Amino acid sequence: MTFVQLIECKTSRFDEMNRLMDTWVEQTRGKRSATHDLVARDRSDGSHFIEIVEFPSYEDAMRNSNLPETDKIFREIVALCDEMPTFTDLEVVRDEQLYAANARRFFDLIATRGELPPLNEVMTENYHDHDPANEQDILGLDGLRRELEMWRGAFDFAFTVEDQIAQGEQVCTRWTWQGTHRGDFLGIAATGRQVSMTGTTVFRCGADGKIVEGWWQYDRLGLMAQLGVLDALEN
Repeated sequence: MTFVQLIECKTSRFDEMNRLMDTWVEQTRGKRSATHDLVARDRSDGSHFIEIVEFPSYEDAMRNSNLPETDKIFREIVALCDEMPTFTDLEVVRDEQLYAANARRFFDLIATRGELPPLNEVMTENYHDHDPANEQDILGLDGLRRELEMWRGAFDFAFTVEDQIAQGEQVCTRWTWQGTHRGDFLGIAATGRQVSMTGTTVFRCGADGKIVEGWWQYDRLGLMAQLGVLDALEN
């Protein structure tokens, strides 16, 4: 789970502190586990500074703190402060940017050539899938893998993300899908045709950023028409 640490301090010697932080960055290059670091000044108190540091997990943050370079620089920074810095440890319970990134990652993963990559990094094992083209919802990641293998066995395909909106715990993605019909699809033998369709998927994510539930809407009728099914019915 993403972990964020807030470090607050008061100092009239920020330029010296800033140079120390640059030294620490240089000395720990390739060792740091932080994914994002932001330093801000309080508009109402020019001596009040807050550093916001993001880590993949609490454990990563602790490994970062235990670096010998971190301990040395911290003691030098404390000497520049007017009072002892304070620390606030935060477990992230909502991160819309992370949710959107995991949704994009999902579309990239399922279009990967060769063996289907593990989906556990972006989805929970108890994932719940709603697809109006299926008679029943798909419950569990194993069931989703079987559904995806059906599509992957029938088409070589890729997604283009056209738009994406994240709000709260949900991410809505409007996409275009393009594929080549290489294998059997719902009893339709491979045609070799280039096909495409558009659709929208809404994913609900959990606190850890992984996808918990999904709702799909896409132009399956248009796909069947491109595969020649409607022509056969008319004849």
